[in-house]
Amino acid sequence: MKKKFLEIGKIVTTHGVVGEVKVYPWCDTPDFLTGFSTLYFHKGKDPVLVQQARVHKNMVLLKLQGTDTLEAAQALRNQILYADRADMPLEEGEYFIQDLIGLTVVDADTGEEYGTLSDVSQTGANDVYHISKPGESEKLIPAIRDVVVETDVDGGVMRIRPLKGLFDDAD
Repeated sequence: MKKKFLEIGKIVTTHGVVGEVKVYPWCDTPDFLTGFSTLYFHKGKDPVLVQQARVHKNMVLLKLQGTDTLEAAQALRNQILYADRADMPLEEGEYFIQDLIGLTVVDADTGEEYGTLSDVSQTGANDVYHISKPGESEKLIPAIRDVVVETDVDGGVMRIRPLKGLFDDAD
């Protein structure tokens, strides 16, 4: 099931003395976080208005409503920020990493179950999916069209067609 609120970053420290916070973004680019007027704490339970947002050295500086002092900003350190899925439209064939984690990965031709998608590494060229199965070594597959045949987030399954030799390692 898709979550309504998605983790998008973590407040790591303060910036200046007027209540700004520095956020480590958990998205493709820090610019993505500058487009929100409302963010949320506590898995979406506590909305907060964004008064100002800007990128600074691959981080995002946010001025949140009600956070007007250094002390108020310090109290927010280590908090996770969430965004409403409805505020983040995706193109066809795009997915949030959080939606992929936990998918059952099966062979598109034989139906053999390879395991569960447990992590995604972003390498720059293409993402790499980590497939875990109890008692077996972790398998890595490139997130490319030649391998990933279908991603059914709602159905909880990813169908793949491994390239020759991809899973020929010794456990």
